[in-house]
Amino acid sequence: MTTDQDQTEALQTRLRQAHADGSPVDIRGGGSKGFYGRPVNAAPLEIGGHRGIIDHEPGELVLTARAGTPLDEIRTRLAGHGQMLPFEPPAFGPRATFGGTIATGLSGPRRPYAGAVRDAVLGVRMLNGQGEVLRFGGQVMKNVAGYDVSRLMAGAQGTLGILLDISVKVLPRPAFTLTLIQAASASRALESLQEWGLRPLPLSAACHVDDTLHIRLCGARQGVEQAAELIGGEVMEGADDFWHGIREQTHSFFHGGAPLWRVSVPPGTPMTGFPEACLVDWGGALRWFYSEAPAADIRTLAEARGGHATLFRGHAGGRMEPFHPLPAPMLTLQRRLKAAFDPRGILNPGRLYPEL
Repeated sequence: MTTDQDQTEALQTRLRQAHADGSPVDIRGGGSKGFYGRPVNAAPLEIGGHRGIIDHEPGELVLTARAGTPLDEIRTRLAGHGQMLPFEPPAFGPRATFGGTIATGLSGPRRPYAGAVRDAVLGVRMLNGQGEVLRFGGQVMKNVAGYDVSRLMAGAQGTLGILLDISVKVLPRPAFTLTLIQAASASRALESLQEWGLRPLPLSAACHVDDTLHIRLCGARQGVEQAAELIGGEVMEGADDFWHGIREQTHSFFHGGAPLWRVSVPPGTPMTGFPEACLVDWGGALRWFYSEAPAADIRTLAEARGGHATLFRGHAGGRMEPFHPLPAPMLTLQRRLKAAFDPRGILNPGRLYPEL
């Protein structure tokens, strides 16, 4: 029987050899998010076998699991204890792993109200580009001294190290959930969301699509019902399916064939300049749309509004850059981080940017 130590040592041996040879590796878990980012031209390094929940303390609201653990297994364990991952991550298929969820840093509709992936990460055990085992953070909320290195792994897409184990904070599932729908233009929806954002309302998701504003409320039943009366609208039937479709991109909006753009902006940003056929999520802070326009034009639009643009799908196998260019000082910092964790640049080289 292969033990956790055996798996770790096997990965260490592979990485040490790759480091000595200067041979890059393409880190792979379940492959459900392989479309996200630039392609890596390197030998695959499978880590999906490094799996299993290590520790779950429901009373402490903390879970620790190996990176190859299926995301569905994590969700099932938490649901059995009336808990959930606060950032509501997308899986994009049944093969999604816990490590891939953290490495891509993608959050679902609950993100603006419960925090991003990195906000939930408490600690990691990982391998750097030299095959050394490193530990950062821990399994409690107050364990950080100096740089919070463990949270750097959220969204790094394996360019800084291979995640072995991750500890995250979890949340109790809300006692009561209700989704309201209102007919509204995107501009009117943004105005309403700005107004409600100034009040202590139990919002947990807000999305506008197909000329309809969807507002999800979560919490104690009495508080949710009082908020619903204030907000108004109709109670939506089949709301769980709707939010699943938004999170997993199975909603009909995501069936388009053109390049799909994901633009992050301050939530109150007007719709001026954005396509009419635009899905607005995160209470106004996330805009999804399809466009064949030059990437530079879309990124100029995003920058002018204080945001950034990601070519989420349809980047033609890396011939179009998926991620918003970094300012020179930030790119220099990222290069230094890469050099510190992966001196020979063998871990997922070019996954985020050609220079990394």
